Amino acid sequence: MIRRVSTAFDLISTALAVPAGLAGSYLGLLSVLASSPKPRPGDTSLRFTFVVPAHNESLSIAHTVRSLAGVDYPSDQMRIVVVADNCTDDTADVARAAGADVLVRTNEAQRGKGYALALAFAQLLDPGPNAASPDAVVVVDADTVVSSNILQAFAAALREGEQVLQATYRVGNHDATWRTSLMAVAFTCIHDVRSIGRERLGLSTGLRGNGMCFSTEALRLVPHHAASLVEDVEHGLDLANAGIRVAFVHEATVEAEMPERAEESASQRDRWERGRTKLKRERLPGLVRKAVAQRDPVLADLAVDLAIAPLARLSMFLGVGILTSGIGRVWIGRWPKALWPTLAGVLGLVGHVGVGWQKSGTGMAGVRALFHVPGYILWKLRLRPNGSSGAEKGLVKSSPDAEEWVRTKRNSELASTQRTDR
Repeated sequence: MIRRVSTAFDLISTALAVPAGLAGSYLGLLSVLASSPKPRPGDTSLRFTFVVPAHNESLSIAHTVRSLAGVDYPSDQMRIVVVADNCTDDTADVARAAGADVLVRTNEAQRGKGYALALAFAQLLDPGPNAASPDAVVVVDADTVVSSNILQAFAAALREGEQVLQATYRVGNHDATWRTSLMAVAFTCIHDVRSIGRERLGLSTGLRGNGMCFSTEALRLVPHHAASLVEDVEHGLDLANAGIRVAFVHEATVEAEMPERAEESASQRDRWERGRTKLKRERLPGLVRKAVAQRDPVLADLAVDLAIAPLARLSMFLGVGILTSGIGRVWIGRWPKALWPTLAGVLGLVGHVGVGWQKSGTGMAGVRALFHVPGYILWKLRLRPNGSSGAEKGLVKSSPDAEEWVRTKRNSELASTQRTDR
């Protein structure tokens, strides 16, 4: 009887440990491949339009427009379009004053970034008889600063035959608090380390929502219909299903502020994770079937990426695997087979986070932030499963059938409010 129980324990614990172990090992493999590629020589021969979806961003939009206007690219080859979507402030006026063209969109039934992008893309692809479409469109969030070489780098990649591109997406205020330092390390792991590894393997890096570039040909081949909580991931899957991969342009960067306080961070994380969970439920089975049927490594990799848990949750799963192995050692008198996939996953994850920390440039602040990981995991476990209090950055679900913009307060606004309250 005891032998049967120990055998069952061994089989069950191993079966539970294998997914997390494979996920950690996969991330470790990508980290081994993540040496920074050589930058491409710049190109200035293509016409670009920046598209900036914005909802009540009057305090940050001028700074973003000035950053875009200041890129190192011929001014007659670029244009800046701000989509003021269902705004109740003077975002449109501020954007115009800063030098952007503005599209004002009002639709109470369809609210959100995906709808704003669809409007902009439709107008840019069909500008009328007296205007020409750009060669490519670059999507930038309304609280973003871009590197001066972004268009030159994108132009060079497009000239090489790529159709959809993703820049490196970084945290601009990584030195503000331990929370933003930790987010900077996580962003580097996800947006930089994994993307370089996948690019070296000829896979699709996926879309990250900020710093995306689409050739007009790609927009015509795969119209933008994504309007979910994670419309970037959704559209990236649509592109892959159409045979278009997303190429990573490491030397182009975009930076945006991340929330410094727990309340704003909770709602943002809730949005991202709820969106990915819903998309995983709806799209992952079909993606796996198609990847297997077509033997397509790009689709298979995207399925793996969609299936992998967030870093905090993966850390928790691997920690539970180590604990379970220890219990098995005491109970059945030997290390269970679950220990080996768990250790492989732990080594891969540690290597992944280590490379992410090194590339993040956070230094000792990043190291100190990593000591907060256990508390951060517990904090995430306490989040309400169906949403958190406070505003969210971008989109939140307001009902089963509708999504809307709910804007996260910027850190400068919160600081100003605190000073006023004193």
